[in-house]
Amino acid sequence: MPDTLREAGDAPRPDTPGGRDSAAVLEVDGLCRAFGEVKAVDDVSFTLARGGSLGIVGESGSGKTTTARIVVGLERADAGRVRVGGGSGGPQRGRAARLARAREVQMVFQDPFLSLDPRTTVEAVLRETLRLHFPGRDHPARIAELLDQVGLGAREASALPRQLSGGQRQRVAIARALAVEPRILVLDEAVAALDVSVQAQILNLLADIRKQTGIAYLFITHDLGVVRCVTDDVIVMRHGRVVEAGSTAGVLADPRHPYTRLLLDSVPRPGWDPKHIAAARRAL
Repeated sequence: MPDTLREAGDAPRPDTPGGRDSAAVLEVDGLCRAFGEVKAVDDVSFTLARGGSLGIVGESGSGKTTTARIVVGLERADAGRVRVGGGSGGPQRGRAARLARAREVQMVFQDPFLSLDPRTTVEAVLRETLRLHFPGRDHPARIAELLDQVGLGAREASALPRQLSGGQRQRVAIARALAVEPRILVLDEAVAALDVSVQAQILNLLADIRKQTGIAYLFITHDLGVVRCVTDDVIVMRHGRVVEAGSTAGVLADPRHPYTRLLLDSVPRPGWDPKHIAAARRAL
């Protein structure tokens, strides 16, 4: 796989004229979540189109990861609704409801080593997931298919997580998420811990999977380079609130909110002045 990162336009949304589809697979309406006096998420709303790719951008403490955890069901909102595939958006209570949500939405974390059992081989990880969600299927065939889909083979199947590189472990995490055939994949800083060349490989892999399967992506990231290359639309969060939203190309080319401009100006480049950025941050 080449190390050059393809643009998002190289992976159009499937089954739609020009690569676009207005049908929403995810609708988030008025989410709020507080931890004590801190409003981590404050009236956040957005939609994700079927087969689309939406970026949530912000610095640490902006509320983007808490929003993602609410979408997946790992956190409970104080107010607001999350509707997946036109569902009711009500609370997910009980084991059956949680499994149903897991089959709709899966999450890939920044550090796959922490989310993989160090004592369990890759094949066993995938087998356990398939047994939980699809007890009657042909698991060996599906495991081989998943490994091939993420660019891994028999050698990696028999390996423990510590025997794999960071990029390989992230491919395992992606395969495990894809095993349940979700409609939405939430990627929380999923390439932030990888070398730049490996980042490009993983992002190209995700673009290929999206094109082949029609899965929708929700990218949680602080990296505007990732946003530019792999998302169609973007929302910018600050202090728990959405301060700007729109098409990725439009927001990055003509940012309207001072915070969005600050994020863009903070990316190092020739002539970049960190003192000017620090002053602009203090003023904001």
